[in-house]
Amino acid sequence: MTKIIIVGPASPLRGGISDFNEALAKSFYEKNIKIEIVSFSLQYPKFLFPGKTQNRTTNSQTFPFKIIPLINSINPLSWWKTAKYILSENPDIVMIRFWMPFFAPCLGIISSIIKKNNIQVIGIVDNAIAHEKRAGDNSLVNFFLKKCHHHITLSKKVKNDIKTINRNISVRALFHPIYNNYKPLTDKNSALKKLHLSDGKYILFFGLVRKYKGLDLVIRAMADEKIISQNIKLIVAGEFYESEDVYNKLINDLNLKNIIIFNEFVAHDKVPDYFSICNLVILPYKSATQSGVTQLAMNYNKPMLVTNVGGLPEIIDHHKDGYISTTEPKEISKHILDYFSDENNEIKMSDALSKKKKFYSWDHFTDEILK
Repeated sequence: MTKIIIVGPASPLRGGISDFNEALAKSFYEKNIKIEIVSFSLQYPKFLFPGKTQNRTTNSQTFPFKIIPLINSINPLSWWKTAKYILSENPDIVMIRFWMPFFAPCLGIISSIIKKNNIQVIGIVDNAIAHEKRAGDNSLVNFFLKKCHHHITLSKKVKNDIKTINRNISVRALFHPIYNNYKPLTDKNSALKKLHLSDGKYILFFGLVRKYKGLDLVIRAMADEKIISQNIKLIVAGEFYESEDVYNKLINDLNLKNIIIFNEFVAHDKVPDYFSICNLVILPYKSATQSGVTQLAMNYNKPMLVTNVGGLPEIIDHHKDGYISTTEPKEISKHILDYFSDENNEIKMSDALSKKKKFYSWDHFTDEILK
């Protein structure tokens, strides 16, 4: 029986990468592959983490595979212990998640030790170039890249980024599978009641709020007179990783009453409520690689409006199952109005998304990895 170890965050750690690793492990498990996840005992030091907590506030999930929290990102001794443990398990393949330069030393050292012992090491790279760039980032990323035999990315954009850092790296672009580890949509009226909202037309900005995600762009787009007159509202659901005051000031300066903010990390059991309410999901990013939010929206057959940055346009067929916009607020407004101009748009685009989903399945993704 093939044995695979995934190295990266997992429960009780929260976030999209943890969700991804658990879904990936589950897919391998369903293929009768022996699987476990080696996670972090300490992921981020407190002074580097802008959120309220790194762990899930509720953690009722159980998994049919082991999750071992061994890695302390700032303790080199733990890196050696982690590598030693992985070697003792004698896996056929080790897959290491990589998403920011900060983790290059610990994950690079772990990879290096395993690779020297003739075990195949595959990097799954979310980002090669950080959203907030710092001096020395490329050197750190290159250090990690060279410690693996091969790399997989979740978009063509990241593959190209890797090649700009080191053209000799072996890398293949796949895709971000659809998140299928969330509960189904709920009754809309029930969801509205839970969130203390009235019925209406809703756009959803979902996930952590960071500068590069362009919340300010959609706020400016929501100031369009036609959007206001049609009572189209924007829901912002996610924890702010920067000051919320900046956005509240912009909302007040524009005298907007059509924006509702839920400043919280949305727990798994609350996710369906927000997607049950919304008619359209928006990702007005200023820069991007790929986003788990697009795959969550696709899971729920929710049409999307994305900006033409990074890998976001790779999954949208413009005007067929969503919209691809520039980052200009006026153009974002134009697409919002076009979408809501015909109530059949939501039905047609949702149907188109549902037919596309099979190409983004976990089964397909794991088959591609194991080729």
